[in-house]
Amino acid sequence: MKFKMIHENYNVADLDKSLAFYEKALGLKETRRKTGDGFTIVYVSNEAADFELELTQLDGHPQAYDLGECEFHLAFQAEDYEAAHNLHEEMGCICFENHEMGIYFIQDPDGYWLEIVPDQK
Repeated sequence: MKFKMIHENYNVADLDKSLAFYEKALGLKETRRKTGDGFTIVYVSNEAADFELELTQLDGHPQAYDLGECEFHLAFQAEDYEAAHNLHEEMGCICFENHEMGIYFIQDPDGYWLEIVPDQK
């Protein structure tokens, strides 16, 4: 039996702010949207992979989400690592760099960490 990973969910406080961040920082655009009683879900992705990030905004959720110790993360491979680093530095969203490993992390508006790795060609 095989299973294909299709998406990961992040709950967000401000959907518009998150959508703007993910589009600017990672080129992810809305592919579809679901709304229901008390929630809005937006799936974002790009042409590089079939995998989607699901952003969920729950109405009436006033407190910040508890992200633990930020030990979990989603990783993105950058085709042009230097250009990506320059963009993220300009955006002020780099939260941790590991020069020894050649990677860094950016933080989204809700505090989720996203790993940026160079192309493995």
